[in-house]
Amino acid sequence: MEPKISVITITYNSKATLEQTILSVTTQDYPALEYVIIDGGSTDGTLDIIKKYEDKIQVVVSEPDRGISDAFNKGIDRATGEIVGIINSDDILLPDALQKVAEKYDPQIDVYSGLILFWNEDTNETFPSYPDVTFDGLKLQYNVAHPARFIRKDAYERYGLYREDLRYMMDIELLCRFYQQGARFLLIDCPLAKFRIGGTTNDPIYKKKEDYRSFVRSFGGSEWDFRRIWLQAVVKYNLIQVGYRLFGNNLKFKIQHNAILKRVIPL
Repeated sequence: MEPKISVITITYNSKATLEQTILSVTTQDYPALEYVIIDGGSTDGTLDIIKKYEDKIQVVVSEPDRGISDAFNKGIDRATGEIVGIINSDDILLPDALQKVAEKYDPQIDVYSGLILFWNEDTNETFPSYPDVTFDGLKLQYNVAHPARFIRKDAYERYGLYREDLRYMMDIELLCRFYQQGARFLLIDCPLAKFRIGGTTNDPIYKKKEDYRSFVRSFGGSEWDFRRIWLQAVVKYNLIQVGYRLFGNNLKFKIQHNAILKRVIPL
């Protein structure tokens, strides 16, 4: 029997990109699909797009929220599927992604982790990237590949939801917490989603400092651990910015450059 899969999209004033996301979900050739949209009270026409596809969306909530983690958690609370995926309103679920997850279904697996395609919309260039499936070290950077992760609903019930006090590190913190508490991860060795470059991933690193400090402390790190790792992160961030200025929109360079620095400066 195919597992029921709930897909959650959180959105706020996402009129420019939301329709692509909705179509990427509603055109999945997978019968046991539940689609949940959590809107933060949009005012730009987002709700008109949602209404256009309301016959294919099982749950719609539109109300102010306390941030991204709160919106994630609202969707998870309302999801009724055995497996839950989150595809944000500027990303794309690839064709047959849900079927590929279902083919690997195992009641003993908590987190299904697919490849992600980093996507430069301006050039339509994509570059594949593998997700991390082990989270056994105190570091600030993992490849979360968020739109290509599918998590059992009862794993959220056992290990907890997203921390609402975090703005940038909530997905890394959640996966580290799951891993350290014994959650079982499975790699699905094919792309499941496209991730549009942008959003909070482009925010200056100084905005993330307190999130990083809280993350380090929550996993037993000292203030000295945080300062050491933070210095490494700042150096890496600045080296990446130099590379971006030199090579512009070359997505392949950006991803490879980031991977090289991850090895040279392991965070």
